[in-house]
Amino acid sequence: MDIIDVTNPRRILAVSLADPDSTRHLTTVIKDLTGTLPEQASTSLAGSSHNLSIKTTYYKAEVPIWIDLISSPSEWSSSFLSSEAKEVLEVLGGIVLVFSLPIEFQSDEGNRARELIQHVGKVIKDGLGGWSWDGVCLCLGVGEVDDVDDWEDCCSDSALEFVQVRRQSVLGRNEFGEKMGIPRVLEALEANDWSQASLDDLGSDFGYFEAELGIGQDKDTEEKGPDLDPETLGFGFDREDFAGLKQAILEAGQEPEEELPNGESSTSTTKVADEENLGDEDIQQIETMIAKLQVVRETAAGLPEEQRKRLAAKAVAEVMKDMH
Repeated sequence: MDIIDVTNPRRILAVSLADPDSTRHLTTVIKDLTGTLPEQASTSLAGSSHNLSIKTTYYKAEVPIWIDLISSPSEWSSSFLSSEAKEVLEVLGGIVLVFSLPIEFQSDEGNRARELIQHVGKVIKDGLGGWSWDGVCLCLGVGEVDDVDDWEDCCSDSALEFVQVRRQSVLGRNEFGEKMGIPRVLEALEANDWSQASLDDLGSDFGYFEAELGIGQDKDTEEKGPDLDPETLGFGFDREDFAGLKQAILEAGQEPEEELPNGESSTSTTKVADEENLGDEDIQQIETMIAKLQVVRETAAGLPEEQRKRLAAKAVAEVMKDMH
């Protein structure tokens, strides 16, 4: 199976407060993620760029990391929510916020950290769509604090996943078997979709699945749509399954079957035609499509439900679009 080469990927925006400790933590985190230290732009780290090389079983990408230091969280969020910053937000695929984890949640340092998180969250929710955005939003608290429940809640309220990064004691996994620290950050970044295609580019095919899943609808009125959970789609790699997979995906976007004069249904007629015309080129195309779907199925399980559904809908819609 060929590895997909993601060219011109979306960007990561990595931010921290502009004080020396926060900047040091941000620099260290970027080195841990990429293997190299970021180079300063002139006299400051702000405005510089660094690359993160991602290579998985299914794709590879050189993802640019834009680095920014925040002096005033309120002014920063206002500038990123202005019309001038719209093009910047449109090319983002991830936000990584790094802060020094205060010992006390209710303290001057804690208040400043919460203000930072809330204003970064404001950009995520008002500018990107919050949890429904198809990007990854991580908040890295660097420190040895044992009780981080309040910080997890604070970050969740701002549509950010909290990840604690310890320096003195490195733990690979927590009691639930989940990765922690930098390994969890890398896992989340590898699970993300870095392609530049916007939601609007997916056209009516995506709109169909989005409507069926109830994404963007009022929760009191939405109806349950078809099960497009990537964990239950059951994609396979056996050659004899390719024709069935192709037909199943095609039928997902069709109107309900109509009975023809000879007693056959419109979908059964289409199925026969598709099976007869399925050649080596079709199989190769479907193999590539399955690779895309498999990425979502195997990596999206740790994401929030709304984001997971959106990625599943987007992946299936892209497959449908390629098939037509």
